[in-house]
Amino acid sequence: MKKLLFASLLLSLLIAVTTSCEKAESEYSSYPCRFIYNNGLYLDLTLASAMNADAAGVFCHISETSMGGTRYLVFRNSNGDETRKQEMAQEQQASYILGLNNGIIVGYQTMDNGQRHGPFAAYDAQCSNCVRESGNTLNPKFPLAMSSNGIATCSVCQRKYDLNNAGYIQNPKGSDDRKLIQYVASTTGPYGTIVVSPER
Repeated sequence: MKKLLFASLLLSLLIAVTTSCEKAESEYSSYPCRFIYNNGLYLDLTLASAMNADAAGVFCHISETSMGGTRYLVFRNSNGDETRKQEMAQEQQASYILGLNNGIIVGYQTMDNGQRHGPFAAYDAQCSNCVRESGNTLNPKFPLAMSSNGIATCSVCQRKYDLNNAGYIQNPKGSDDRKLIQYVASTTGPYGTIVVSPER
């Protein structure tokens, strides 16, 4: 009887561990995303505002544009500041993949538990639920608009996502609504390096 009870407990423990691992593994997306940028070289203030742990709650939308054959990175933060930096040879060779459709949002999350700041986060700049409902991951057109209070709103369905809380949805439209698509992200500080990549 004791062996049977021990086996049952062991099986329950294995199921719990497996389930928790599955949840942890699904936190980040495996969609293609690649961005490595040394802000120590270019000193972009708009990007730096979102890479600053002391300014938790400020987020920066990163995209690429081309003008006259020259490629630029466009940085726009949740305070309304926008800057452009020409891509030099190093950036051009990096061949950035900025989420599903030329856009990621990065920044330190705020915390309500007395800590100075939450983790550094990177989200896809497309509405995760519209992407899922449309089945279009190749060229989705469901951009998010950021506000200064850390809320990102879909321009199509008007769902609102909390950038300070792992991208969770504030106004779900269905029981299967999901949080924002999130990538693995790290930074070494405002004028250091930022790295954003899919889950490996």
